[in-house]
Formats: sequence, structure tokens, C-alpha cells
Amino acid sequence: MFQHLDAYAGDPILSLNEAIQKDPRPHKVNVSIGIYFDDAGRIPVLDCVRQAEAQMLAEGSAKPYLPIEGAAAARSAVQALLFGAAHEAVASGRIATLQTIGSSGGLKVGADFIARWFPGSGIWVSDPTWDNHRAMFEGAGLAVHTYPYYDAATGGVKFDAMLQTLSDLPARSVVLLHACCHNPTGVDLSREQWRELCAVLKQRALLPYLDLAYQGYGDGIEEDAFAPRALAEAGLSFFIANSFSKSMSVYGERCGALSLVCPDAAQAERALGQLKATVRRNYSSPPLHAAGIVARVLGDPALRAGWEADVSAMRERILAMRRRLHALLTARLPGRELGYFLSQRGMFSYTGLSPAQVDRLREEFGIYLIRSGRICIAGLNSGNVERTAEAMAEVMR
Repeated sequence: MFQHLDAYAGDPILSLNEAIQKDPRPHKVNVSIGIYFDDAGRIPVLDCVRQAEAQMLAEGSAKPYLPIEGAAAARSAVQALLFGAAHEAVASGRIATLQTIGSSGGLKVGADFIARWFPGSGIWVSDPTWDNHRAMFEGAGLAVHTYPYYDAATGGVKFDAMLQTLSDLPARSVVLLHACCHNPTGVDLSREQWRELCAVLKQRALLPYLDLAYQGYGDGIEEDAFAPRALAEAGLSFFIANSFSKSMSVYGERCGALSLVCPDAAQAERALGQLKATVRRNYSSPPLHAAGIVARVLGDPALRAGWEADVSAMRERILAMRRRLHALLTARLPGRELGYFLSQRGMFSYTGLSPAQVDRLREEFGIYLIRSGRICIAGLNSGNVERTAEAMAEVMR
């Protein structure tokens, strides 16, 4: 019956993670998958999350299905986090928000919505982007193209080329943008570049789709919400999928949301209805436990303060590892330009390593990166950063 099926090659990141688990070498280093580890190499359980879950357990409430769109308290908390509780778009009711199964679930729901209601629209993603972006949107039946983004020569953004490409797109084309902490490069747009981009998006009547998976890991929780607020203030309609996996360290709980900013409340109501119809045809309703975590942590002042302190500490630890890796590599590779490790932001950096160099790191030294050369800085700690730097310097010579 199923002999005609092609074999699945496996996800390049998750398959690599499986290989790491089978590697018997005691000093192997996992800097491949996008997970935050503390300095002891463990996934932390944040105290604010622990307290929220204790409250939920103490209440002993029943576990009914949530509404298709998710828990009202969680959805309201998401809007306030992304835009500010007093933002005009929130107050006027022109944002349609779903609680989703992680931001990946939000991205896919949005892709299916676009395929149904904007069937002639192609989607443009940055070159490069997160591997699963293309798979998700192609899986929804959309044509996926790329716009220039990463400049390997400078370690920055090909901003002029990016704007030129977007300026030539037909109206209602969908443009996928990383709101902060670009995955995989760690190279972000400046605020001034965001403002210039907003003008082009509005002039060309394009439909932006923001992916915000790392809020708080760039410059701060409020600072990393600049992009959605700038787009809203420019009068644009746009999607934004956001995640709490990293910022609350709740990867397996699948805490995410999808918001669609509309021109007015009437259009937002219609959009929410069709987004709900899209969800009903897919997973029907989102997780109850995830809704409780998000609503309680963001809605309780004490828990919120603890969460903000935890996010700040995680961001600072990543930054400290960036600086340490840069210092160690600079000492071992005098004269080599390595400043991009300091200018890139968030969990990831593009190392400039070739696939052959990445293979050598894995095979000879037990250092696991993905073959694009992306390194997850959050996988480094005081116990493995020197060995990682020494191995990287060896293959870069």
C-alpha cells in the first residue's frame, strides 16, 4: 500500500540533535539546536513558570477544551506584550489574535489562511532564513521566493538590494521578516532601516509576516517589540507569530500566538472568524496548560517582574558567551576579522565556516554545528567555550 512513498530525509537540525545523543564522547558540545542552556548545560525551569504551574495545580480545575481561538486572558496578554496595553491598535480592537501551538503552529495557520484568501500571492523570505519557513509555506501550496539579506562580505545586511527587490514585488505579496535576532544569521535591521522598510511595504501594498521567536534575547523585551509597533504605527496590516519557548523556557508546552493587525475592528472580527475556521480544520483548539502559563506569568505583576529578570539574565549570559568566544578566537587567529560575533544578536551567529569545516568540527572534535555554519551561542558555557574556540580556530586556520 505504501511502497510508493519517498523516504523522509529528516530535518537537518533535529536529525543532528539525534546524532548528538548517540555520540559517546564525554566532551561533545551541542551548539546546533536553538535551545537556551544555562551555564551548567541544562534547560532552566524559570521560577515564575514554576510558581504559575503550582497555582494551576493547587486550583485543581477541570481541563475542558479551550475555544478555537484560545484562552482570552492569554490572547489579551500577548497583544499587550507585543504592542503595549494602551496601543491604539489594541484599544480599537483591530488585532485578531489566536493562541497557537507554538509560533510554528501560528506560522502554519497563517500560511493556510493566506493560501485560502490570497491565493495569487507569493511569499518572499530572507536569504537565508530558518529552514522550516520554506517548508511550511510551500506545504500550504504557496510559491516561496527569496529576497537578498545576509552579506557574507561585511557580516551585515544587503539592505539596498533588499529594498530594491521588495520595491519590485506585486501588490499583496507576502514578505516574511524576522522581528529580531534573525535566525540563522543573528544580523538584524536597525531602527532606521525598519522605518525605511515600512515605507516601502506601505507604498507597494505588501503584506508583512513577522516571526518573533526570541523576544527579549536581543536588546530587551520592550526593545525587541520595535518592529511590530513600527509596522502598526505606519498603518500597515500584517501578521505576527510569536513564541514563548525561549523566553519562558517552555519548549515542549508549545506556547505561541498568531496576531493579524487589520485596518479596523470590523475587518479584524472577520479575520478572526476565518482564522478560527482554519484552526478548526487543523488541530481544533490549543493547549490549556500553555494558556495558563502565559496568562499567569504576564498577568501577575510579581511573576511578570521575575520573568523579566530571568530573560535579562539569559540575554546577558548569551552576550557574555559571545564576548568570550570572540576573545578566544581573536587570540588564536590574530589579524582575522571576527567582529561579527559581537555585532550579531540573539542566540545565533553565522560563523563563516564551510560545510567541510563543520564536518571536521563534528568528526574530529565532537563540536556540533549545522552545516550552514550557524552556531547557537546559548549552547556555550564556561565549561566548553574554550574547547569550542580552540577547535574552531583549528579548522579556520
